[in-house]
Amino acid sequence: MTTTLLHLAVDLVAAVILAYGIYARRHHRGDLACAYLALNVGVCVSVAVLLSVSTASALGLGLFGVLSIIRLRSDSISQQEVAYYFVALVLGLVNGLPSADWRIVAVFNVLLLAVMYVADHPSRTRGPQRRTVVLDTVYPDEQTMLMELRARLGGTVVRHSVSEVDYVREVTVVDVRFRPDTAAVVHGAPAGHR
Repeated sequence: MTTTLLHLAVDLVAAVILAYGIYARRHHRGDLACAYLALNVGVCVSVAVLLSVSTASALGLGLFGVLSIIRLRSDSISQQEVAYYFVALVLGLVNGLPSADWRIVAVFNVLLLAVMYVADHPSRTRGPQRRTVVLDTVYPDEQTMLMELRARLGGTVVRHSVSEVDYVREVTVVDVRFRPDTAAVVHGAPAGHR
């Protein structure tokens, strides 16, 4: 019981660092930070409880049941946010195993948090950014559309792909990769991503 409580405490510290120390400070989304924390603690507690059952099939079925209720499709989220979900889930699984050596668990916690800290560091977002833009007209030629995209995004369009042209509503949906102009960049990160 003491080992399980120690693992739960370590998991809670790691989950708070991931959700509020790294994610929320960089992306300013408290709703997803809360979801990451809840997912992590829920998985950790579920694994710890299910491991107290003697049959391995109970663990498998129980874990499948817990994970099946998680819906990542309900809201449009980025691949970055999916990565945070995945790390929150893995932290919960690793910390929920009371039979695991606490030193290995601590190393895995530090490793996972360090990977997310480095992989999602603001200095790594200096490359092209991606946006889906809905333009309020159908453009007769590509150059006019590119000029409009440049004006709206405040940067140089690196690549674009027209996803949809709707002649009834007169809209064009474009998936755009662009580099922000230096005037739109503040302290090495695009405005709004500090």
